[in-house]
Amino acid sequence: MRRAAVIGSGPAGFYAAAALLASDDPAFAVDLYDRLPTPWGLVRAGVAPDHPKIKAVTRVFERIAKHERFRFFGHVTIGEQISRDELLAHYDAVVWAYGADADRRLGIEGEDLPGSIAATALVGWYNGHPDWRDLELDLSGERVVVIGNGNVAIDVARMLSVDPDELATTDIADHALAALRSSKIREVVVCGRRGPAQAAFTSVELGELGELAGVDVVVSAEEGTADAASIAAIAGDGHPIERRNLSILESYVERGTSGADRRIVLRFLVSPTRILGTDRVEAIELVRTRLEPGEGGVVRAVATDERETIPCGMVVRSVGYLGRGVPGVPFDERRGVIPNEGGRVLDATAEYCTGWIKRGPSGIIGTNKKDANETVETLLADVRAGVVGEAGHDPSAIEALVRMRQPDVVELEGWDAIDAIERALGEPHGRPRSKLATFAELVRASRP
Repeated sequence: MRRAAVIGSGPAGFYAAAALLASDDPAFAVDLYDRLPTPWGLVRAGVAPDHPKIKAVTRVFERIAKHERFRFFGHVTIGEQISRDELLAHYDAVVWAYGADADRRLGIEGEDLPGSIAATALVGWYNGHPDWRDLELDLSGERVVVIGNGNVAIDVARMLSVDPDELATTDIADHALAALRSSKIREVVVCGRRGPAQAAFTSVELGELGELAGVDVVVSAEEGTADAASIAAIAGDGHPIERRNLSILESYVERGTSGADRRIVLRFLVSPTRILGTDRVEAIELVRTRLEPGEGGVVRAVATDERETIPCGMVVRSVGYLGRGVPGVPFDERRGVIPNEGGRVLDATAEYCTGWIKRGPSGIIGTNKKDANETVETLLADVRAGVVGEAGHDPSAIEALVRMRQPDVVELEGWDAIDAIERALGEPHGRPRSKLATFAELVRASRP
């Protein structure tokens, strides 16, 4: 029996584990590791609480976890408590699937002022990620500016604007729900440096904004209407989302405002130049941009001389996630990924990667299944070619090492205990679960 370690228990990791466990020739046993005491990755800690249907994929992961050749080791940091070399010494193959949890920076003056935060932190805060349980947020200002034109930016805008009563039946973290109930935010401005035709929203996310009760979606005709070159560029096959987005934005322009108590303002063709404030964020300066054709037909935004200043109490940067390296594992610092070919780590033997750490932070949850299958097919082909052998490792040896290095390791039975407690805490309030949001609470709940 060959043995594989999969590092990261989000969708990429679970889909890789499933593909390995489905193989009969050769057969694999899989140990799944995660730095957190809980599995599921961004499905638990990244998907917005008001999107429960997306989280239903966890039922698939639960079935995978019941496989007789599957083990889970949570609350174990690979690269610290267990090294890469130790993994390679105890497994026939290692699959890196730990995603991209760092954030890209804007690189502008004032970015480190209190009140300037990354979307990764804010999303983790309202989802009960233990890294962000104690994030200090000042929600006393009336306006927040979000930099970025993707789905995460839309999620942030929606979560800061929706009536907290609508979140009270979700799995939002208790501390976040309490803070949002006392929030003074009345306007969220979402800014993108390119035009509406280049925005990275999905049409579902963009359309949902218009369904929020008590929230006006504000789009100016000047910024929300695509230029002729952009319209021509998306006229052919392959751009249905972009065309649908333009139609939704046009409907927001035509709808106008109703005088609702809260507003989400979608801005285009503006880019941040500096964040202003003495002791904390007080305003942000934006520069107007124009679109110019770039190499390969890609439209790029070029700064003009026109600037504006928007007073605000918080700036949230949502310009992308970034992967981190693990000591000893080849890593492309510029792209934030592990260099690979079809999932096979370059300049390494018996090491593979999948998910965001393989391809960068793109795609939806389902994208990871195809991606993981490609990686596992590459791995299995290497086994059949004799590149990956079978060393006959004793599964109890790595278990003993993990327990020695991390006495608070959370195994599958521990996660089941956490899951049961969270569900029980949420049930009296009509919620799917009430999340435990600190490492100490999670480890304590995992014990009999």
